[in-house]
Amino acid sequence: MRIACLGSGSRGNALLVADGDQQLLVDCGFTLAETESRLARLGVAPATVTAILVTHEHSDHISGVGALARKYELPVWMSRGSHLAGRCGTIRALKFLTAEEPVLFGRIRVFPFSVPHDAREPLQFVFESPVARFALLTDTGCSTPFLLQQIGGCDALMLECNHDERLLQTGRYPAALKRRVGGNYGHLSNAQAAEILSGADRSRLQLLIAAHLSAENNRPQLACAALAEVMAWSPEQILVADQNTGFEWQTLA
Repeated sequence: MRIACLGSGSRGNALLVADGDQQLLVDCGFTLAETESRLARLGVAPATVTAILVTHEHSDHISGVGALARKYELPVWMSRGSHLAGRCGTIRALKFLTAEEPVLFGRIRVFPFSVPHDAREPLQFVFESPVARFALLTDTGCSTPFLLQQIGGCDALMLECNHDERLLQTGRYPAALKRRVGGNYGHLSNAQAAEILSGADRSRLQLLIAAHLSAENNRPQLACAALAEVMAWSPEQILVADQNTGFEWQTLA
């Protein structure tokens, strides 16, 4: 299994998960032209994408899905709640995901699970192949026992570190937005991400990625330090999913 990121943050998100001839694109929050450019940087022709999986309907995750799917005739998988938001326009090959009901793409088993976030029916995913297990956890307001169970025992974890609590509270966001971001249906802080990591089974974890960092309310060094302390790693061992460049292909074995 291989993973790569087109970009991660409030201005757009997209992730690639590949195994053999299967290439899954998780979310697409960029314009069509920007998505094509970022896929090309990773050596991926858009027409070779097997399917687009949508986590939820917020614009930084879904705004480019419809255009990409229509141009390249790609199937799109999302929850019924996300579909009801009506953010994608007409999609010919639309399929529905249901929490806790796995879907197979070649050798990749995709397990969608529910998370607390202020969207209609948000999902995050665990991807399993015969040789690796990878969990994606972003856009989540707080931890739950079920969530910890799903992300445990993974070889790789992409974990939201949206904000530093002090920077959020002293920053320029309006009070209502601060409450939304820091609430139980908002986004994970560095401290919350570290707490989740501490409570999960980390026995197989070899690749840890800090994701969805706020440009306004966080710093990569703060996120990496929080996660590294739990792992007893150096901060340099934490990979950061950057807004502009994401990260290059990583092979899991």
